[in-house]
Amino acid sequence: MSRGFAVAANVKAEVVAAAAREAEGAGYTSFWVNHPGPFDGLGALATAARETRRLGLGIGVIPLHTRGPQSIVEGVRAHALPLDRLWLGVGSPNPKSLDRVRDGVAALRKELRTKLVVAALGPKMCRLAGEIADGVLFNWLTPEHAKASAALVREGARAAGRLAPRLFGYVRLAMGPGAADRVAKEGGRYAAIPAYKANFDRMGVKPEATAIVADTPADVARALASWEGVIDEVILRALPADDGVASTLALVRAAKP
Repeated sequence: MSRGFAVAANVKAEVVAAAAREAEGAGYTSFWVNHPGPFDGLGALATAARETRRLGLGIGVIPLHTRGPQSIVEGVRAHALPLDRLWLGVGSPNPKSLDRVRDGVAALRKELRTKLVVAALGPKMCRLAGEIADGVLFNWLTPEHAKASAALVREGARAAGRLAPRLFGYVRLAMGPGAADRVAKEGGRYAAIPAYKANFDRMGVKPEATAIVADTPADVARALASWEGVIDEVILRALPADDGVASTLALVRAAKP
């Protein structure tokens, strides 16, 4: 199982740059940012691209109901993102999420020769991702439920007569004093979103049960062991003590492959 590392797109550029450099040097396979509200995840990813040479570059994910395929294509080109390293993630809430994602991926394929990732939460989106995507991004899942979701993705791929896409999973990581509170706050924000509330209800767990709250790097390693054999790549989504370089690098180092 490979490891990726992720930060919020709205942190300072110096944090993105330092974390990406450190992640590449530490042997991570990929580096990811999100695409929150008015903040341009593609711009943050371009900062990471300039600081690295081999690292996969992921965005998880651009919402298709607020930013259409043509705007995404223009953004990728404007930031000169390296298509051979890019994992371009998209997703959509209901209503019509399946149609929007299917059409959006098809439109992006016509314009960009890069790897396309679909954010999949519910069973129908998991199967669709298996049918059309190069990668699938799970989020806020326990290893047990990620295994069930992975089976649905593979089912969709088989039905479409294609190889299964690469399976990624965001796993929140917080360490040290206040770590549990940071995870609970982040989880509460997602639990207020209907699709994620339904996800937590299906699993029968609180958001915190899907995250890693640790005191030491050894704690992180033990927690990650439960993900072995479940997905292809765990992406450690950083919840640092603050938005500074030192706090973020501490998490990069604690979870390094």
